Amino acid sequence: MKDDEPYVLDDPDRLKALAHPMRRRMLTHLNVHGPATSTTLGELLGAKTGTTSYHLRQLEKYGFIEEIPERSTGRERWWRRAQIPRDMRLPTPDQVPAEDRAVLEEFHRIGYEEDRVLFERFPAAYQADPAWARGSRGLARMTRQDLDAFYEEYIALLLRYSRPADEAPPEAARCTSASSPCPRTRADLRRPSQRVTAQVSLLSVNRLGGDASPVWLTR
Repeated sequence: MKDDEPYVLDDPDRLKALAHPMRRRMLTHLNVHGPATSTTLGELLGAKTGTTSYHLRQLEKYGFIEEIPERSTGRERWWRRAQIPRDMRLPTPDQVPAEDRAVLEEFHRIGYEEDRVLFERFPAAYQADPAWARGSRGLARMTRQDLDAFYEEYIALLLRYSRPADEAPPEAARCTSASSPCPRTRADLRRPSQRVTAQVSLLSVNRLGGDASPVWLTR
């Protein structure tokens, strides 16, 4: 499989491995800041080393991270993000066995909470430097086929402009982008604050000071 080919994370065990806030934060740290040990991650997350070691082993078990043998000595083990597809997607509920759908719902819940934190951070980021905080929202009339095409082009655009760390120029910043198009109903017209019919929200925030979901994971 090529690095940019879509990969659906429909294995319930792998999905469950990521449906945990601490593991998500650990994986994001490794993705953004590079290799770390369980001790380093414990200090950053305010957790005991035994706890971080357990969660690291779970991430390793399901192929999301790997040990760096040449840097590991004695009881100190260094970890890095494994080579996994950049375009990793979540399954739809009908692609998951009924008994495992609660895991998918929890995964979404964690992701939406991360999105909420990112969204709330946007005004301050915009005030600090408008050139690095771009927000856009709009209303479009789309068919299901149009929305499918829009989604695929959006992901392709992310992959096009997302450089690997070793290929990014010095002036590059870590940015997070989120898009949540969904149908608008008549009721939404009376509740303008609610997410809304092919309204497309695109949010890009300078990620230099915080954590968010890896850009390769879409839902």
